[in-house]
Amino acid sequence: MRQRLLTWFSENARDLPWRRDHSPYRVWISEIMCQQTQVATVLPYFERFLSTYPTIRDLSAADESQLMRMWEGLGYYRRARSLHAAAKKMATEHDGEFPDSFEDVLALPGIGRYTAGAILSISRNEAFPILEGNTQRVFSRWIGLTTPPTEKVAQSRLWELSDKMLPRKKASDRTNGPAGFNQAAMELGALICSPKSPKCDVCPVATMCHAHRMGLQAEIPGKISKVQYESRTEIAVVISRAEKYLVRTIPEGVRFAGMIDFPRAGPPEAEDVLGMESWLAEQLGGDVTLGMRLKTIKHAVTRYRMTLHIHLADWAGANAGDNSDEQQGPLPEPWRWASIEELADLPMSVTGRKIVRLLDRPQRSLFSEG
Repeated sequence: MRQRLLTWFSENARDLPWRRDHSPYRVWISEIMCQQTQVATVLPYFERFLSTYPTIRDLSAADESQLMRMWEGLGYYRRARSLHAAAKKMATEHDGEFPDSFEDVLALPGIGRYTAGAILSISRNEAFPILEGNTQRVFSRWIGLTTPPTEKVAQSRLWELSDKMLPRKKASDRTNGPAGFNQAAMELGALICSPKSPKCDVCPVATMCHAHRMGLQAEIPGKISKVQYESRTEIAVVISRAEKYLVRTIPEGVRFAGMIDFPRAGPPEAEDVLGMESWLAEQLGGDVTLGMRLKTIKHAVTRYRMTLHIHLADWAGANAGDNSDEQQGPLPEPWRWASIEELADLPMSVTGRKIVRLLDRPQRSLFSEG
């Protein structure tokens, strides 16, 4: 079974940049980027990221704002902050090199059992099993496992299988060693053994697969509980002064922490327009009055189905002027004024960037969106 899979992989593997150069640093970045993100989306980000931060020391010394701007659009921004923290740890504790031992890799921020094994297996051809979304599905079908792979007993069985399937080849034999097998199993899940309508007719190991033999491809892996999305409505506010817009750095502990955003809130702080006016007035001082709605954006964030209403607003207060004018006094932390040009270089969420593009349109277009 291994040999059939490895032969198929040698002939069908996608040409990915972290496969051409499988240094631990590049494999690590690719593994983190590909978590919950499709490979096609990751590719341009990976190339730009490695061009900007070619080494661990470069990443450890990165400006966090620039790093978050580089990550913008990939989502799950905690991954970027974990990369930064891990690079700093390697710079101080491992002389800027990626650690050799599984225990030291596992101790890095943002790295769990799967990621540690994947990095050491793929980059150094070490015999560590890996288990992620694709291989969970592939291995479950191979052995006809009808128990959902998220259950503890199934996880234990699949980790055991992943370990036993590994070739025990010498370290120099990447093609037929652990590096080749682990990548081949993941590739099979990505290209052939898909969640729905797997391509069993072209699968190199279909005749050895229990799910295929029993006609259970649609039932395996067992039913996995889907995320129950919760509806949530938020309000974002556009306040302008002298061609600049009021924004803030999102504080720690809040979604998109460390990024720049327009005034935005939802329940319990702002249940409705009046609630938003009260919350923002408390934040800034003075009176805030929401005006016309510019646009409504619907999107998904983790477990929420979000509806975001974007409103113009007026702010009358002691600090409401441009913060370059000393007579107006400084803005309260963490608020600031920023132009469209300045915002172009600052890290923002996808919806925050959409608001910038909305504001950057000609005025006729902007105010026809009501």
